[in-house]
Amino acid sequence: VSISSPVNPWPSPSDQRASRGPGRAQWSSDMARALPLGLLLPPCALSSPSSVSFPQLFPAAAPTNGRVLAASKLRSCSSSPPPAPRRPDVVVTREQGKNAKLITALGRHNIDCLEVPLVMHTQGPDSSRLPSLLREKKFDWIVVTSPEAGSVFLDAWMAAACPKVRLGVVGAGTASIFDKVSQSLEQSLDVAFSPSKATGKILASELPKFGTRACSVLYPASVKASHEIEEGLSARGFEVTRLNTYNTVPVNDVDQVVLRQAVSAPVVAVASPSAVRWIESILDALRAHDQPRKAMAC
Repeated sequence: VSISSPVNPWPSPSDQRASRGPGRAQWSSDMARALPLGLLLPPCALSSPSSVSFPQLFPAAAPTNGRVLAASKLRSCSSSPPPAPRRPDVVVTREQGKNAKLITALGRHNIDCLEVPLVMHTQGPDSSRLPSLLREKKFDWIVVTSPEAGSVFLDAWMAAACPKVRLGVVGAGTASIFDKVSQSLEQSLDVAFSPSKATGKILASELPKFGTRACSVLYPASVKASHEIEEGLSARGFEVTRLNTYNTVPVNDVDQVVLRQAVSAPVVAVASPSAVRWIESILDALRAHDQPRKAMAC
């Protein structure tokens, strides 16, 4: 992570002399809190005008008739700071609204969670092709390898008037996405296969074939998904059509109050390769600035 700040966090010698008064401890405390918060911003947010910056986190006081007006009310330099919010035990980072199950499960063990979505999903370049392809061609298998891929597929499948399809899914989490299909449509959507181990590589090696002919497979995937599945299936004689129907990208803005809490948590939980890569860059930046290490739970 490349970190730049519009302000110089280190005081000049004259500022150091001036700070040797009652406010010195408060200044040091503020700067200690400010430094790691900037490190939590994703690379795209560091240059974004809408993202949190140091001046926004610690606004400069404006002079008003010989007095100092800060945070919309007068405060003396000796006033006590507001109490810090309770430190969360774990930061959960899936996209907005998809952390509820994990939060509930951890809560049963008295583990406090803070939801800080680090990724979001956007449409992929092939998303508009999926409904028409489902209407026009019948595939032996449709391979779905993530809950988001399942949600995107369901929308396209319904837009295509719910044709009869046979699904191979990578695991129970992905299969659960299809539980929302009403009973009247279940006969058209058959979740027929799941591998012995929930990985794309095992799915590609175990997906059943029908006779000696080449079986056709439709693989709606993430833009960032590897080519492991189509390469494994092609090596076994399957004819694979891959569509990049969605993408996973970093969020471009994080609430500054949430950031203050997130930086204090000892553990960060991640649920996608994109989030892992993003968090790894943050951890590298924290280590470079001698900040406490964070544990990552995958």
